Amino acid sequence: MSRAGAGSVLDRPLGRVRGTETQVSLSAFAYLYSELVQYHQSRVASISELERRLESSGYGVGFKVLELLAYRSRESKRETRIMSILQFISSSVWKSLFGKAADSLERSIDHADEFMIIDYEPLTSTFLSVPSDLGQFSADAYISGIIAGVLEGAGFTARVTA
Repeated sequence: MSRAGAGSVLDRPLGRVRGTETQVSLSAFAYLYSELVQYHQSRVASISELERRLESSGYGVGFKVLELLAYRSRESKRETRIMSILQFISSSVWKSLFGKAADSLERSIDHADEFMIIDYEPLTSTFLSVPSDLGQFSADAYISGIIAGVLEGAGFTARVTA
């Protein structure tokens, strides 16, 4: 019982539409993300465990975002080079999740197999204040989990850190 021209749920926008851009309320995202951090914070004993849990929460999101973007692009090719998939992450994935491309993609000077996706104003740490007792807590562990999920879904094994 579908309406004519309704299309699949995978073809529909993720949020409300303004022009051609799909957006989710920034306040809704900030609230949900702070609740996610508080939920995991109340169940762990250390900062590293909290970051690991945030990363594992982002992993599933990255895996599903890759599936969704691959389905929407309707291309049958799969990225086989690491630079191609990292470029895809820093442009297409970043735009679909955060509304803009990452600021840059750089290769490490020290290690040839190390790359950095740089975002000077990551959305996950914009509205989150870190208490002094959490010290070196990285609120961007969630984003590193998303990147790890995309890479794993594309067939690349990698160690991703925030």
